[in-house]
Amino acid sequence: MEQQKKRETWHSSLGFILAAAGSAVGLGNIWRFPYITGEHGGGAFVLIYLICVALIGLPVMLCEIALGRHTRRNPVGAFKQLNPATCNLAVLFGVGLIFCGVMMLIMRSFGWGILFTLIGALVTKYRWTVVGVMGVVAGFVILSFYAVVAGWTVGYIGKAISGRLAFDTVDAAAVSFGSFIGNPFLSILCLFVFMALCIAIVCKGVQGGIEKISKLLMPLLFLLLILLIIRGLTLPGAMAGVRYYLRPDFSVISGESILVAVGLAFFSLSLGMGAMITYGSYVSKEQNLFTSSMAIVGLDVLVAFLAGLAVFPAVFALGFAPDSGTGLAFMALPTVFNQMPLGILWAFVFFLLLLVAALTSGISLLEVVTAYWVDERDWTRRNATLVFGGCIFLLGTLCAVSVENWDSIRPVQSLLQTLFARLQPSLFATMETASDWMLALGGLMTALFVGWIWGIRHAVDEIRHGSQNFADVHLWSVLAGLKDDPSHNSEVHVYTIASVWGVFVRFICPVAVVIAFLYTIGWLDLGEDASPEPPPEPAAELAPP
Repeated sequence: MEQQKKRETWHSSLGFILAAAGSAVGLGNIWRFPYITGEHGGGAFVLIYLICVALIGLPVMLCEIALGRHTRRNPVGAFKQLNPATCNLAVLFGVGLIFCGVMMLIMRSFGWGILFTLIGALVTKYRWTVVGVMGVVAGFVILSFYAVVAGWTVGYIGKAISGRLAFDTVDAAAVSFGSFIGNPFLSILCLFVFMALCIAIVCKGVQGGIEKISKLLMPLLFLLLILLIIRGLTLPGAMAGVRYYLRPDFSVISGESILVAVGLAFFSLSLGMGAMITYGSYVSKEQNLFTSSMAIVGLDVLVAFLAGLAVFPAVFALGFAPDSGTGLAFMALPTVFNQMPLGILWAFVFFLLLLVAALTSGISLLEVVTAYWVDERDWTRRNATLVFGGCIFLLGTLCAVSVENWDSIRPVQSLLQTLFARLQPSLFATMETASDWMLALGGLMTALFVGWIWGIRHAVDEIRHGSQNFADVHLWSVLAGLKDDPSHNSEVHVYTIASVWGVFVRFICPVAVVIAFLYTIGWLDLGEDASPEPPPEPAAELAPP
């Protein structure tokens, strides 16, 4: 009790919303969302993404924040505190994993066999606490490669200031980008700068560091986005990009697009990595969790939407392809900015925007790891942040020097190949793939735990603090704008917001995440031989000279 009394809290509701929205708003919104939208047909994918966020992302986010506030602990402490003394479901799941691991070992798939057997043994012994451990590990792993990409934004800000982003073609930009990420000194230096910023902020605590910087960075992020949107929309031919972005064409949508949208929703909302549980643990009992969750999701979606509106008009106006993939931010867009008046200024604004978004997410990931060592191991915040921020930096250096291949770290590759027959092309790609799996599994297990173990009733009781109407108002009354009308607040309701949320948490969200996860790891084949038609090319007269 003494430790809980001393636990920090957010200074205000707005501070929590901005900090949590900052955690959700990151490179997933500014960098990943536009290029994935471009690869999957534009407007129709945006609509599907919004549906996935509302029906899957929002319910799981409310689960995580409620878990955090109820327990006032980090992810490990939260699941440990609510972990039942006996749980047949957890034991059954653990034994199943052990059985799968043994079968894999017999089939000489040693890496997966050892991993499944180890996780199964941990689940059997520690039950649901393992889910919290996965969240902390996910925060550590994700930040190790996430900080590498964030470091690139630091480097490109320097390039923009020095005028070294003046590329006439995407090929020239690609050569420069390859040279940049292939320079170990530059990559590690930029990574160090970004991690130093994260460590400095998290060391100052919840109110003095995270909340204070979030109140500064989030308005700045919106300001930079609006500046880019205004500039892009004033370019001749920009409306072609707006039409591509906002006009749904469902002929290009496939089952793959839907599953990608589910995964993107988890990544862009910071779900499954313990961040929302950790941030929720600092929330006061008087705060309305339902409206706060709505605000966080709304801000996250708004930033993603505005990012697309900033990117596609400029890309189309200057005749570039919208499906440029991961190189959209670091190769295509610098070329686009170079053909604008005051292009150096707009390039600087864009990469500053990327850095701000990356920083708000980076500090939340580091806070997940820090909070565990402060809560469970009684470390001081300063020591936990410095030590494990440093460890993340060291792992990040391995990712930074192996973005494209394993050439710089062959001993690591050889070690992993003794366990896994097939590896990703690089350690960076391996960490990125592993993080996708962790997010999906973390979100799935959180929904199952809240829905079936802790129980919707207990979760709703927690959400009632500061949000009494959440459980007691009929859903149709809310949609009709009659939630405060006495005649529509009878004691017996079936379709309340709480009951609908419970159905989604117990059934719909887990099923959707399982399908997306199986597709991600390659165990689900949708049988779609035909690829969707490529996005329409910009008009010939808009092509650059």
